[in-house]
Amino acid sequence: MKENKQTWKRMYFKGKKVWMATDIDGKPILKNRKVRIKYQLDKNHEYWVYEKGLETTDPIQLETIGPNREPCGEKNITSRPGRAPLEDKATKAAISIFTDGACSGNPGPSGIGAILYFGEHEKEISRHIGIATNNIAELEAIKTGLLEIKNRKLPVKIFTDSSYAYGVLSLGWKTRKNIDLVRSIKKLISTFSELTIFKVKGHAGLEGNEIANRLATQAVLKGNKKKAQQ
Repeated sequence: MKENKQTWKRMYFKGKKVWMATDIDGKPILKNRKVRIKYQLDKNHEYWVYEKGLETTDPIQLETIGPNREPCGEKNITSRPGRAPLEDKATKAAISIFTDGACSGNPGPSGIGAILYFGEHEKEISRHIGIATNNIAELEAIKTGLLEIKNRKLPVKIFTDSSYAYGVLSLGWKTRKNIDLVRSIKKLISTFSELTIFKVKGHAGLEGNEIANRLATQAVLKGNKKKAQQ
């Protein structure tokens, strides 16, 4: 269907406001039983999801992450491995950070991405970090996001799709690699009055996670392009 015969309808997908592509009669435009959605109309990023996953009302929905596990017990870290909110950027009293790391090869040229939300404010970070492993990129993204916060008395919520980063920072996993990096992040975390780490599912349409992934991937591509020009 041509773009000029298409319109957009406000819907909810997993508790998040989205725009759904419809025809001029307001009916969803289907492709392989999926509909096209966007989180922001002025952005090019779009996703195809099953129509049954869309809602016309605003339900409170939570994502099941996995079996409950005990946190490592560090006094200012709260881990939420069971049910974590899909997004928290509307919380005015807390800063939410979505982070991701990307690599072209493992190890290979790497990048980090992060988006910070506080009330109506947003800040995106996309940075090439050179040759690194995916685990290092995931950790560096978290560290970089935390370093952006000036007022560390505010509650902070970190959302990561990395089981490794979540495990070493919240579950007390032992690591023989990246010891100094993990230690530096834990030290940084200790400077915050209240900090919660959430493990979320990657590539599941969660806006903050998708944006962080895009920013990390862009950083890798920019790094590769810069290297090719040298």
